[in-house]
Amino acid sequence: MRPIRMRKDRRPPTSKLQSGVMLLEALIGILIFSLGILALVGMQATAVRATTDARDRTEASNLASQLVGQMWLDRANLANYAWDGTNSPPAAIANWVNQVENSLPGAAANSPTITVGASASLPAAVGTEVEVVVFWQNPTDPNLHQFAITAYIN
Repeated sequence: MRPIRMRKDRRPPTSKLQSGVMLLEALIGILIFSLGILALVGMQATAVRATTDARDRTEASNLASQLVGQMWLDRANLANYAWDGTNSPPAAIANWVNQVENSLPGAAANSPTITVGASASLPAAVGTEVEVVVFWQNPTDPNLHQFAITAYIN
C-alpha cells in the first residue's frame, strides 16, 4: 500500500497576505485626521472674518449714532452738518470724520456722507430728515460695506 501524501498548498501563508494592512490603515487614519484639521482651520478663518465684520458694523453704528446725537444737541445748526464726502468736511464734523477714518478700515478712502433736508414723504412737522452713511472696506474683502441711519430731528 502506498502512503498517502498530503498535497502542499501553493498559496503563501496568511500572515504574508496581510502584511502592510496595518500601514495602510494608519495612512488612511492620518488622511482622515488631516482633513479634519483642515476643516477646523477653515472654520476658524470664517469665524475670525465674521467677528471682524461684526466689530466693524458695530463701530459704524456707534459712530453714526454718536453724530445723530450730536446733531440733536445742535438742532439750530443742522445745515452745518451736511457733507457729500468730497473736499474737506465742515468744521462741525471734522473731528467726527477723523474718528471714523481712524476707527474703520478703508474709511479714509470712502468718506462718510451726511444729508440734511426736509423729508419728501413726511410733513414738515415731523422734523428735518437726517441721513448719515458710513462706509468701510476690509483689506481682505473686495466689497464696500456701509451703514446708514436716518433720523428726524425737530
